[in-house]
Order: sequence, then C-alpha cells, then structure tokens
Amino acid sequence: MTGSELNYFSTLEEALDAAREEYFASHPDLDEDDVDIQQLNIQKYILQDGEEMWVACFFDDENEADEQGDYIPVLYGPAAQAVFSGDFDEAELRMEWAEENTLHEWDEGEFQYEPPLDDEEGSAAADEWDEQE
Repeated sequence: MTGSELNYFSTLEEALDAAREEYFASHPDLDEDDVDIQQLNIQKYILQDGEEMWVACFFDDENEADEQGDYIPVLYGPAAQAVFSGDFDEAELRMEWAEENTLHEWDEGEFQYEPPLDDEEGSAAADEWDEQE
C-alpha cells in the first residue's frame, strides 16, 4: 500500500478489518487456515480538525513490512496472528500504542510527529508536553 492508496479509518477495529481484507486481496491463493501473520503494523493520525484516524497492515514477511513507510511495528508472531484472527481486546491493543508515534496533520496530507502549534489543539498538546517534562 503506497501513500496515495492510504485509507484512514475512524476506529482501530475498522482499520484492522480493512487490513485483513487488503491482506487477502494481495494473497488470493490463501485461505484463512493457511495464513501465517508475522507482523502487525499500525499508524495513528490526528487530522487538522482533531479527528483520530487509524491505518493498519498485516505482513507474513518482516522484510516486506520494513518497506512500508510510516507504519509502526506493534506486534509480532503469534500476537500479530491473534489480532488477524480477531482474538484481541482493542483496549489492550490501544495500550500498545506509544503516543509519541502518532502523526499529526500540519497541511493537507502532510504529517509530522508533533502537533502544529498554530491551533488550539496544537497549543494544548505542546503545553501538556511541557508539563510532562
């Protein structure tokens, strides 16, 4: 999946469902029993309007996963396979997400790891960051 094909989803569950569908679309010869997921990569985005969005990808080859841009590896091996199979708790999976890996939209389609400071959300996030240090 390249940046131009990137589809954002408003929930992590929707992103995982789409990633599952994408995986099967790119592996049409596999049926569900033959899948051997080795890595789950996800990315959380905060859009300019403050909306939280997610993207996810499943990989059966870690080398393939390394070539996939801004996605952050979150789970490997049996844990990634369990999520692919639907055996996971979304709250626990969200706890695996490191907030500093969240990308914030600065301009339309342009993201950085820090929120823009020229809006209320960005200023609040910067103040919160300063308080934590």
